[in-house]
Formats: sequence, C-alpha cells, structure tokens
Amino acid sequence: MGKKMIIFIGAIIVLFIALFFVIDYKNNQKLEGSNNPYGTTDLKQETIDQLDDPNYGNQILPDELNEKIESGEPVTVYFYSPTCVYCQQTTPYLVPLAEENNIDMKKFNLWEFGDKSPVVIESTPTMVYFEGGQEVARIVGQQPESEFQAFFDEFVLK
Repeated sequence: MGKKMIIFIGAIIVLFIALFFVIDYKNNQKLEGSNNPYGTTDLKQETIDQLDDPNYGNQILPDELNEKIESGEPVTVYFYSPTCVYCQQTTPYLVPLAEENNIDMKKFNLWEFGDKSPVVIESTPTMVYFEGGQEVARIVGQQPESEFQAFFDEFVLK
C-alpha cells in the first residue's frame, strides 16, 4: 500500500510541475506575440490575459502620465484593475463610447502600477480628466453609459 501511495503522490507532483511549465510557456508566447505596452515581461496573470484585448490598448505608464500632467496637456485617464469586476463590466461599453467621441482615453492599470500612480485612486473604475496640470473632474465607480457621456460632454469635449 505504501509503494502505491508514493507512486500516486509522485505522479501528482509531476503533473503539477508539467502544468506549471505549460502555463509559463503559454504566457511567454503570449508576451512575445503581443503588443506589450508595459515595458516589462514581469506582469501579473490577469494583465497577461488582457494583452490582446483591444479594449485595454492605449495604456499609459506612470512616468508618461506624470509627464502629461506636468506638461499641462489635457488628458483623460481611465484607472482600472484587471481583477475589478466593475471594471470588467464597464470597460466594454466605456472604451467604444470614448472612441465614438474621438477621445484619446488613456488606460492606467492599477493592478500593475497602483503603487506608482501619481494620482490617489480609492476605488475602480475611476476616470479622471486633467487639464493645465490639474485634475478638473473625476467619475468614480460603475456608471451607466449616459453618465460617462455626460462627463465627456461637460469636461472633455467642451
């Protein structure tokens, strides 16, 4: 009985090791085959899973965001986390809405860069509009499409 148990446990360990290598290989292939805007391959799994999703293109990194804000250029930034359920529900209608309005909405991945964010974000999703080096407006949480359109109309498209 003891020999069979050792063989069984050994087989399970081998399967887990093989599974780890298969997932690692798959992630490396995805990182090499995609347009990785993050400048690093040391990404969390949830971010890797979104690399090929067009809704999560147009990323802005912390240093780039700092430069944009300090330059005084107007910039609209969507702060999100790939693990946020509300972001996963909001992004599919918010991104097309921004595109329909010709808004260059940058996306800031708080899951990867939350500790380097130049802006204090207390919850996700959050969209912030900056102009003249200052925060002009903010909309927090999952909102209906009409609320985001009103935000764009009042602050971004004025």
